[in-house]
Amino acid sequence: MATTATTPRSSAPVIKTDLAGQTLLTLRTLTEDAPASLATYEKLGGYQQLKRLVTEKVKAPDIINQIKISNLRGRGGAGFPTGLKWSFMPRYYDGTKYLVCNTDEGEPGTFKDRDIIRYNPHQLIEGMAIAAYTLGARVGYNYIHGEIWQDYEIFEAALAEAREAGYLGEHLFGSQFSFDLYAVHGYGAYICGEETALIESIEGKKGQPRFKPPFPASYGVFGKPTNVNNTESYASIPWIMEHGGQAFADLGVPNSGGTKLFSVSGHVEKPGNYEIPMGMPFSELLAMAGGVWKGRKLKAVIPGGPSTAVMPASAIEAATMDYDGLSKAGSSLGAGSMIVMDETTCMVKALKRLSYFFYEESCGQCTPCREGTGWVYRIIERIVDGKGKMEDLDLLTDLSNNISGRTICALGDAAATPVLSFIKHFRPEFEYYIQHGKSMVDGK
Repeated sequence: MATTATTPRSSAPVIKTDLAGQTLLTLRTLTEDAPASLATYEKLGGYQQLKRLVTEKVKAPDIINQIKISNLRGRGGAGFPTGLKWSFMPRYYDGTKYLVCNTDEGEPGTFKDRDIIRYNPHQLIEGMAIAAYTLGARVGYNYIHGEIWQDYEIFEAALAEAREAGYLGEHLFGSQFSFDLYAVHGYGAYICGEETALIESIEGKKGQPRFKPPFPASYGVFGKPTNVNNTESYASIPWIMEHGGQAFADLGVPNSGGTKLFSVSGHVEKPGNYEIPMGMPFSELLAMAGGVWKGRKLKAVIPGGPSTAVMPASAIEAATMDYDGLSKAGSSLGAGSMIVMDETTCMVKALKRLSYFFYEESCGQCTPCREGTGWVYRIIERIVDGKGKMEDLDLLTDLSNNISGRTICALGDAAATPVLSFIKHFRPEFEYYIQHGKSMVDGK
């Protein structure tokens, strides 16, 4: 979606282009001139589902059942069924329960959630309020990535509008339901995208993952039951409540309901966010993004962010953009962060850059990740410097296998995945670099 704004303000005019072929659901306000404003959202029926559920006293199991029917799966990368996750929250707990939104997207190529809070913040707020009503949460936090300050300000302005209009606060719509929602600004640590590290950060501690179990549903923020979902997941809830879970499921394919925002970057003519029905063929999404730039050929795609396996062109060209489709093709959907690489890309240098990212962002809590990511990066750096040895490839494979599955959180697996997949699919490039001290592609 090649959609831009002159300034990131709620009243800013939006240049709406290339929306054809998209199914705007979480970004449905893009068809309006002031997409982030409360007036715009109310004009589209905003907050009516929250009001209906609260005033009609719709029971939590009925709401959760619709979420289950919808086949909505977590949009932050793990893909866990949202309705099932909501059912884990203790229903009859008498103390305070919390709700957390994960807008801490720090992985390279991931930039979808920021557009939701930039262009459609009220739908996220309503989705969180509906979740709070359903789960009995009294307080919520939206943890926003540290490097998008202007978008954080937009969300704060939307919160103020919602409070003023009576959509947040005490005794909403004259009921016993009260819900306060706050924005929390992170400081750019990738590890805080992991839900328990995020919770630690909200509590004012160093952002490091917790051992699980216990899971947040039983021991989350301040030791209380907490539900954590991704921004896109919460923003899908009002639409599901308005149209029903089956309608959302029907937008997608079996096991992958609804629409999905794909952040398309790299070597394409029109990089941006594209909201499409789950199950769209990769070739159609690539065409929406203008195809591979400069008339070049497609070489490889990372379909869901660097923590998902890279796919050569031959593997992804026939794939569909959904959980099962990409799994069968040899990778995974992840957060929908699609990085496209053309025929001029040196895969050795690309892996060096990705490996540095994971090395730099490791929190250091687990020895396999703390030591292993640095070791992996230094070996790849040595290859790029023309000092590599052929046995380095087996060493990289062995190191990655010994990092994966041996850490508290999934960062270890995320760091290992690109190494294993790059070497698997593009081993001749690595061998050439070691033998000749330069790239097979760019000759440097």
